[in-house]
Amino acid sequence: MDAYRLRARYTRWDGTQQIHAVTADDIMKAIADELVDDGDLMRALRQLFREGVETADGERLPGWYDMLQRVRQAKQDQLKRFDLGSILDDIRARLQDVVETERDGIELRLEEAEGKLADAEARADRGEAPPEGEPSLEDEHQLTEMLRQMARKKQEQLGALPNDPAGAIRGLQEYDFLSPAARQKFADLLQMLQDQVMNQAFQGMQQAMGEMTPEDLEQTRQMMSELNDMIEANNRGEPTNFEQFMHRWGHYFGPDVKSLDDLIERMRQQMAAMNQLMQSMPAEQRSQLEQMMQAISNDPALQQEMSRLANNIGQMMQMQGGERSSYQFSGDESITLDQAVRLMDQMNDYDDLERALKDVRDWDDFARIDDQKVRDLLGDEAHEQMEQLSRMAQMLEEAGYIQKNRRGFELTPQGVRKIGEKALTDIFRELKKDKVGQHELHHGGGPGERIDDSKPYEFGDAFLLDLPQTVMNAVQRDGSGSPVKLRPDDFEIYRTEFVTRSATVLMIDMSRSMFYNQYFPAAKRIALAMDSLIRSKYPRDTLRIIGFSYVAQQLKPADLPGLTWNEYEVGTNLQHGFRLAQQMLAREHASNKQIIVITDGEPTAHIEPDGEVFFSWPPTPQTWDATLKEVIRCTRDGIKINTFMLERSTYLMKFVNDLSKINGGRVFYASPDHLGEYVLVDYVANKRKWLQ
Repeated sequence: MDAYRLRARYTRWDGTQQIHAVTADDIMKAIADELVDDGDLMRALRQLFREGVETADGERLPGWYDMLQRVRQAKQDQLKRFDLGSILDDIRARLQDVVETERDGIELRLEEAEGKLADAEARADRGEAPPEGEPSLEDEHQLTEMLRQMARKKQEQLGALPNDPAGAIRGLQEYDFLSPAARQKFADLLQMLQDQVMNQAFQGMQQAMGEMTPEDLEQTRQMMSELNDMIEANNRGEPTNFEQFMHRWGHYFGPDVKSLDDLIERMRQQMAAMNQLMQSMPAEQRSQLEQMMQAISNDPALQQEMSRLANNIGQMMQMQGGERSSYQFSGDESITLDQAVRLMDQMNDYDDLERALKDVRDWDDFARIDDQKVRDLLGDEAHEQMEQLSRMAQMLEEAGYIQKNRRGFELTPQGVRKIGEKALTDIFRELKKDKVGQHELHHGGGPGERIDDSKPYEFGDAFLLDLPQTVMNAVQRDGSGSPVKLRPDDFEIYRTEFVTRSATVLMIDMSRSMFYNQYFPAAKRIALAMDSLIRSKYPRDTLRIIGFSYVAQQLKPADLPGLTWNEYEVGTNLQHGFRLAQQMLAREHASNKQIIVITDGEPTAHIEPDGEVFFSWPPTPQTWDATLKEVIRCTRDGIKINTFMLERSTYLMKFVNDLSKINGGRVFYASPDHLGEYVLVDYVANKRKWLQ
């Protein structure tokens, strides 16, 4: 049993796997019902684009709305995950680590000094002179005492540091560290904070701030002064020399800045992210973070230029409406300042992607969304799914199911047949054995398909010889041996079904009530399904379709999916429909000719001898008689008329009773849900009736 156990192997997504690949057939299957009901191909495609597609293997490709909800959920997950108040907790922890490292360093220095003093005293007790180059015992006492006093003072300084991070940073900036490790940790902390403050506007500032000398600081002040002058001149409409500025200071901004607008937009985005972070924090922590950032930029001139720059960019943000809203974080996971700044960028990307998705109307808009942003925020699988959605129309066009027109796309004949196949499959899927219709066969046809049964040959039978059984008959008669001698009564042939060749006209009521009562989509499905059935199973049969209301007209299968009601035409002109059907069938040479009528009402219109259309409700005797005269003509030509009623009104039932008496055809009452089963099964059941 273990040998047949199903095993699954999981691997990391690398972009080469196919995610629930959607085919053109999947798309056609999904839009078929909507297209038949509504008739608008573009609307059906857009609805599918919004709601997603089910693939042949039962999986589902998410639609546009699913993608939008996925972005919103991902953003909410981040909001419920982090605690921005923990930013200061991380800084406090790092400051505490600096202080503890310094205290440990002080204690270590004291222990080393006390050890040297003890060694010097031991040598003095033994009467030994100090080693060459080493201080005397008296000097060791003085050095150790000085170190003790210094240690006490530094411990007092460390103990007197303010509790708030900004105050602690200011105190440590004025403190002279004894521990090299503590000094380095504090320098690293300042470097990180400086990077975040300066990177509000400058991509390359972190390199400049790393080892900033007084000369570097002066250059930074000069750069910011010139930048502010250039922005203010640009705001006044005065000319600027951006190329010269970038030649001198381009290393602060990175290689992607090509114009002053690019530079301002870059700084605006970075400053907006930092402002968002501040606004998203609790008020007390925000105040402490602002004070802390002021503490690390302790150069008054630099602070003035930064304040001037912030004011310039802030005014432009207000003018452009670029101020982004704050976020309400409610999680409990800790986060550092560096992570929080990156998180703001990510949250803004979520907002941008959500706005882009909300503006999407169809697959063309989908294709223009930033691919990399989708990958970064939702992953490669989501990106692959969006790629498939954006190619929906292209896939159908490449498969030959749709083609472009002035309004967008339209179905091709191949696409119409595909919808017919779907309608046919749906109808037969719902069949029950007790719903199979029966009626007598009026004319036999020629021999049809062979079946796996045989019979003795009779004169006139098609000679489809069952050779093994024929030889076996001779052997059973004469026994084994050779040669085998065959007699006429040994011959056995395969049985065949007699298949009737039919010519059918399907007459579909297109009157107002058919549309108001939602009967017409069911009638369209039958027409599409019958067209598909005949093309695939009975290619020698013919099918013509007539739609009738005020007048009757021939319909092509390709026109059916997009067919809608003309609200300016009223009436049920069965008389004109029968006349056209009789004319069509007169040109056919099939053994069986039939008209299938699908209607929900009695005749209310007819063609007068002068060619004018007469309409009246309630129906008049003239319309009634004119319609039944056409029934008589059809009956004389051997055309059977089978009627499928969707309503049981008094007028309609009286009319179909008269029609049936004249023609001998059958009458059915069927609900729209099961109409297709009655019509198609009745058609198929009369294709093969008996075996020869």
